[in-house]
Amino acid sequence: MTTTTDAVRTTPLHKGAILTIVLVSYFMILLDNSVIFTALPSLQADLTLSSTELAWVQDAYTLVFGGLLLLGARAGDLLGRKSVFIFGLIVFAIASLLIALSPAGWWLITARAVQGIGAAVIAPSALSLITVSFQGEERARAVAWYSATAGIGASLGLVVGGAAASWITWRAGFFINVPIGIAMLLLAPRFLPRAAKLPGRFDILGAVTSTVGVGSLVFAILHAAESGWTAAPTLAGFAAAAVVLALFVLAEARAAQPIMPLRLFASRIRTGAYLARLMYMGAMIGFFFFTSQFLQEALEFTPLQAGFAFLPMTLVNFAVAMFIPRLTAWFGNTATLLIGVAFTLAGMVWLSRITTDSDYLLAVALPMLLIGIGQGFAFAPLTNFGITGATASDAGAASGVVNTFHQVGSSLGLGILVAVGTAAEAGVTGTAAAVTAEASAALTVGSIFLTLSLLAAAVLIAPATRAASRAGRDPLGANTGPSRGRSLITVAKRVFAEKENHA
Repeated sequence: MTTTTDAVRTTPLHKGAILTIVLVSYFMILLDNSVIFTALPSLQADLTLSSTELAWVQDAYTLVFGGLLLLGARAGDLLGRKSVFIFGLIVFAIASLLIALSPAGWWLITARAVQGIGAAVIAPSALSLITVSFQGEERARAVAWYSATAGIGASLGLVVGGAAASWITWRAGFFINVPIGIAMLLLAPRFLPRAAKLPGRFDILGAVTSTVGVGSLVFAILHAAESGWTAAPTLAGFAAAAVVLALFVLAEARAAQPIMPLRLFASRIRTGAYLARLMYMGAMIGFFFFTSQFLQEALEFTPLQAGFAFLPMTLVNFAVAMFIPRLTAWFGNTATLLIGVAFTLAGMVWLSRITTDSDYLLAVALPMLLIGIGQGFAFAPLTNFGITGATASDAGAASGVVNTFHQVGSSLGLGILVAVGTAAEAGVTGTAAAVTAEASAALTVGSIFLTLSLLAAAVLIAPATRAASRAGRDPLGANTGPSRGRSLITVAKRVFAEKENHA
């Protein structure tokens, strides 16, 4: 008799369709996470929102998204990744429609929170579907596309948001997800693999403490950016986060079927990837947030012009990301990651030198190209290292941790950088001068975040991959250490030989 599991294993996978569905769905999340930046002024004027309400338009989404990620990942393991993924698509598409139809601020903020629920389900399910559907070099290529989508979605969202606000209405940036979501809902039931549900039950205590703990941390960070680090709600949020997250760790250590297996952190490679991603995303969210404001308020770009100002970086990012599978096969994921973070750091340091008299081409566009190259190099290895060694049963949990550190890093980074920028602009007269001082200070601290990301990769990931190489193990199925490394001369010889073979 053929069991459910056997049926799953013997059914041919339409891998191109699977990857398309996963990437387009993930792109929707990234699009809505950045489309808001260039649309904020128009949105505020349309719905007559206060500054606090405007901040919560983004904060409500971030708070729910970050707080529910681990629960969303575990739901995929126990209820079936396909079913949970489809549920997330339904929630996200409906929430996007509600946002586009918002008649008032409270409606918009509530719909953004609902959208965060859908995102918290889709994001870990998308990465775990890649993990279980692809192996070896195919997985490396799929992760490269996944990582390229991350960079493109963030940048293209700024263009879409600016174009919608300038040409039509800010609402159009959210309407676009409705037909995309419907199309994915028609394709997903047919092509996504129906993996067998894993036996077990929900870790209720872990789910509650992780959600409340991460949610409290994100709330405290976001509130600090608005009201200060010493405000009572901020301190209460941090205190609650510390206590509840400590309870979460204790619960996971004792749980028979934990929502976040602590064994995931037994690997120095995965732990290094999580920490490097945390710091990297803290810098990148600040880059998009402050550079967009600098372009519009200091250089007097329109929302559309500001969006298109990021396009060269997006194109470079995509071009580099497409070569990542070959580059990692030649040089290894570790070297590729270190090069990527270093390029990003160089671009961020350069960009942080902006002044009110800065020229877009020299002071903004060229540093952006370095950042785009760095993103193209860094995201795929960061994602690969975050899920390396994870078994099929841990795929959802590992994906959830990757996305949790991604989201918490964005929230933590933005909170700190907004606080730094606010302090830097104090006493500065003139809008352009104040915005420039704010952006310069924030990007300088963002450079420190990237330095810490580089250190995490160099201290935790690099030694572990070298040790694996010396022991004859290759955690990613690609060159990860010096014993399998190739010099530039060797690479050149290989390319020449390939050309001769084709000729």
